[in-house]
Amino acid sequence: MPNPSVAMLVIGDEILSGRTRDANLHYLAKELTRAGLDLREARVIGDDGAAIVAAVRALSAAHDAVFTSGGIGPTHDDITAENVARAFGRPISVREDARAILAAHYAARGQELNEARLRMARIPEGATLIENPISAAPGFTIENVHVLAGVPSIFQAMLASVLPGITGGAPLLSQSYEIRRGEGDIAAPLGDLASRYPDLSIGSYPFIRDGCYGSNIVIRGHDGARVDAAMAELSGMFPA
Repeated sequence: MPNPSVAMLVIGDEILSGRTRDANLHYLAKELTRAGLDLREARVIGDDGAAIVAAVRALSAAHDAVFTSGGIGPTHDDITAENVARAFGRPISVREDARAILAAHYAARGQELNEARLRMARIPEGATLIENPISAAPGFTIENVHVLAGVPSIFQAMLASVLPGITGGAPLLSQSYEIRRGEGDIAAPLGDLASRYPDLSIGSYPFIRDGCYGSNIVIRGHDGARVDAAMAELSGMFPA
C-alpha cells in the first residue's frame, strides 16, 4: 500500500521576490520522509486571494494532506486564512477559543490585544486549532489542509503538533555511492539497474571535483533489503 501523498503550498510575495528565502519546504520534506509520508508536490504563490483558493482546492483534491506556510499574521497582506475558508465554502470569524489564547498571551506581556492582533483569531467554521507554543497565534486544520505560520521556528513547532496525528507508512530509506566517471559513461548500465529495480528511485547527481567528473548515485526505497541489493549491484558494476 503506497504511503500517504502530501503537498505543500508556500504563500508569500516575499518568497517570490527573493526578499525571503524559504526554509519550510526543506524542513517539511525531511520530517515527512521520517514519518512515512511522501511529499509529491510543492507550489509557491504570492499573496493573491484567487490563487490561494485555486491552489488549495487543487492540492486538497489531489493529495491526502496539504500543508501551507505563510500569511496568517496580523497585517493586511496576511490573507491565507480567509482564502482557505473560501476554498472550502466556509465562513470565517474571530473564534472565542482562539481569542482567549491570544488574550492570555498578550496580557502576560502587558500588551493590548488590538484589532490587528485579533485578526490572528479568525478561524474558518469547523476548523481545528493547531497549537503555537512560540507566539500563541494558532494555525488551523480544515478537512485535509493544515495551515501553518511562515516564520520557520513557528512553522516547525506547529508541525510537531500536527504530524503525530497523521498516519504514515514506511519511512523512505536511501543510500548513496560516488562514482568518479562522467554521466555519459554510466548512463546505460545505470538505466539497466533501474529497470531491474522498478520499485526503487535511482538518481544521478553529477559533480566536478578537482578537475574530475563524477556522480553521486542515490538509491531510495521503502524496502531496506531491496535498497541493499541494488547498492551491492551498483558497487559491483563500478568498484571504488
